Amino acid sequence: MAVFVMVFFVILVLCICTALLRWNEVRYRKKGLPPGTMGWPLFGETTDFLKEGPNFMKNQRARYGSFFKSHILGCPTIVSMDPELNRYILLNEGKGLVPGYPQSMLDILGKSNIAAVHGSAHKKIRGALLNIISPTMIKDHLLLRIDAFMKSHLSNWDGKIIDIQEKTKEMALLSSLMQIASVDADLIREAFKPEFQKLVLGTISLPISIPGTNYHSGLQARKNIVKLWREILQRRRASPNTYHDMLGFLIKSEDPKYKLNDEEIIDQIITILYSGFETVSTTSMMAVKYLHDHPRALQELREEHLAIRKEKELEDPITWNDYKSMRFTRAVIFETSRLATVVNGVLRKTTQEMELNGYVIPKGWKIYVYTREINYDPILYPEPFTFNPWRWMVSDHKFKLSFYGSSSKKKLKKTLD
Repeated sequence: MAVFVMVFFVILVLCICTALLRWNEVRYRKKGLPPGTMGWPLFGETTDFLKEGPNFMKNQRARYGSFFKSHILGCPTIVSMDPELNRYILLNEGKGLVPGYPQSMLDILGKSNIAAVHGSAHKKIRGALLNIISPTMIKDHLLLRIDAFMKSHLSNWDGKIIDIQEKTKEMALLSSLMQIASVDADLIREAFKPEFQKLVLGTISLPISIPGTNYHSGLQARKNIVKLWREILQRRRASPNTYHDMLGFLIKSEDPKYKLNDEEIIDQIITILYSGFETVSTTSMMAVKYLHDHPRALQELREEHLAIRKEKELEDPITWNDYKSMRFTRAVIFETSRLATVVNGVLRKTTQEMELNGYVIPKGWKIYVYTREINYDPILYPEPFTFNPWRWMVSDHKFKLSFYGSSSKKKLKKTLD
């Protein structure tokens, strides 16, 4: 009897699961949509997307081609892996398309963060952020502060076995905190770090606020982080001192076009910290690995920096001209970013029903512009899986970046020159 009940229960569960999967497919079976699967109700294919990463994309592409539908991070999504179509989508932002970041990310980073706003609000926030990373700000303040921080951060590594992944994450976060809040960074760093880790995990999760979920923890972490920054803002406004850091410039901005309130300032701070965390830490970690595996590249990088240090006293900081002279260093950064591919693509959202690639995309759907594979295109990059920073050193190198367009090619060539 017990065996019969168990068999019946298993069959019932399988029938329910099959029915749910079928119902979700029928729910999104609209005329004109590209092929693909939608997974489970509410969850979609989020688990496979996050767990398998690029392999999920390759498997779906093998089944449905380079343009297919899915349901990830709580929203029906069209995935585009076609370079020409991706170029068209990115060049036509605003024509029925706006940034379409996951709801979990928008909720946790704040409704005023630059990725969540459009139109005049976006122009205002963009202008405020451009002011704090102007050439003058970089030359006179940011570069000097980064140089001092890195000397301090690396000073106790000698002769020790370290976890390079943890150290680069710590470096990315603490360096950003110093740029934003200088002296106040030391006051909040220990309380900030664990909350920030929860916030990061919460941004890439299903937006279901149930205790125990990453999304719920991320929202709670945001509340605690906002409280910390509000206290700093209040202390700064009450202080007669002048602070030459990002927060100081945002508070003291006199231009009414780019004047931000406290909520907007805090959302931009969280966004800056978030956007630079995984990208900078992962790129730094992978650069160490690639240089370790390629002694010739490490030697050339070392020679470039020793030549710069030769003209300086021990405590002299790196200058703007020193930074501009680091051609091989930039080549290593470009090649690491290409080969490691920290950012796989960008999300857009349709503001109206539109036609793409012969298919009709409903209003409110996300489009995942998946750009990862272009970094491994053998036509653009001969021997694409080989770490070769010298490929970026040739000023007349024909990158054939049809994806980016002629204006970007000109900018890239100017950078390399």
